[in-house]
Amino acid sequence: MAAAAAPMEVDTGNGVFQRKQAMYKSLDESFEIQKEMYRGQQYSQIYFARLHLMRTLLYSLLPTWKPHLPICTVLGLEEGKECIIVGTLYKHMKLKPSILDEYSKERSASPLVKPHNFVHSDDYLVLEDESGRVKLRGSLLLPSVYVTGIVVALHGKETGAGDFMVEDILEAGLPHQIELPLNSGEDKYVVFVSGLSVGSSSANPLHFQLFVDHITGHLGDEKEQGIAAHIVQVVIAGNSVEFPRGLLNGQNLGSKDQSRLSEPIKELDILLTQIAAGIPLDIMPGTSDPANFSLPQQPLHKCLFPGSAAYNTFRSCTNPHSFELDNVRFLGTSGQNIEDLARYSDAKSKLEFMERTLRWRHLAPTAPNTLGCYPFTDRDPFFIEKCPHVYFVGNQEKYEASLIKGSDGQVVRLICIPKFAETGTAVVLNLRNLECHALSFGTQFSS
Repeated sequence: MAAAAAPMEVDTGNGVFQRKQAMYKSLDESFEIQKEMYRGQQYSQIYFARLHLMRTLLYSLLPTWKPHLPICTVLGLEEGKECIIVGTLYKHMKLKPSILDEYSKERSASPLVKPHNFVHSDDYLVLEDESGRVKLRGSLLLPSVYVTGIVVALHGKETGAGDFMVEDILEAGLPHQIELPLNSGEDKYVVFVSGLSVGSSSANPLHFQLFVDHITGHLGDEKEQGIAAHIVQVVIAGNSVEFPRGLLNGQNLGSKDQSRLSEPIKELDILLTQIAAGIPLDIMPGTSDPANFSLPQQPLHKCLFPGSAAYNTFRSCTNPHSFELDNVRFLGTSGQNIEDLARYSDAKSKLEFMERTLRWRHLAPTAPNTLGCYPFTDRDPFFIEKCPHVYFVGNQEKYEASLIKGSDGQVVRLICIPKFAETGTAVVLNLRNLECHALSFGTQFSS
């Protein structure tokens, strides 16, 4: 039986603090694999669905972009004739790893070098539609910026060599955004944390306990507790546990090893129970969590959390995760989509990668090419239909945040949530004005 969260009551000289509440609405339905059945289908269908969806959208933008130019297919291109083509980009990469390379170099004396980024100066882009593909040229379209899987409209003409010389690019741009609710004048906070890595050698249990005590109002003076009472939601964005690597080797486990494997989950449940007893809590799966590998990752099973799942404030969610709080729209991932972009393209910061995914109107353009995803047949769940007010990504090296603005007045708060086990840092967002700051915990003992 689910237990309702009791309002946080902290005994002070003036009475008790009542925890603020916010209206919550889950928008995870599109990321849930419900009646989908895997019947050996290939990934071409998700690309067709994406192209059809995005092409319809780009066609609707063409009259205000280049109304005087004709639209061609790749097969219908004529040398020297200016036109617009719409299709999916494919990036030919010299350094992109191949499973065949691993087999061919398996017995070689020299070890395989695994770079963290596969961008090379010889990379080039190709545009593909149902009729064919054409190699792209021109200084406007930088291969280091784009990745395989993005749908764009290109203005240009075919050269004598059979390539397409690009003169201008049209991306989908930020989608329509519902207006931010009127300022209520009341501070309400959402706390984001990721990379707890309970069970790893780098995780400090004291840091997480300090974090739990702080947000539940068991630390600090009256002022601190007053602020803690305004926290209306906690979001855990992936990689909550880490299992001992040597245990997961495909062999049957003895009872001693089984208990070692379940220990991190039990420890996490104890900590989450303390949060769920007072604050609504969303937990998303990540790469190191006991969930399916491919995106969209399905919610962690509630049987893993016997303590915290007893509360109706505990919600196990998908990754990516989308929800509304007091009509403020949130969208976020546990970091896989941005990490993959960082491997196959270049940017000044992770925030720039995040901004690109919004402007391309696609959460994970590299799926299914280099990022594992479910082979959907009739839809692409990673298409961003409505613009979020807050876009967050978990398990990053450091805390970063920025505010971006769209051409139609859209305003989006971008947040990189650092790995808590390594940094001891969580992120706090104010629903009233979308301002955010880092919340850091540290422990130092003098020897």
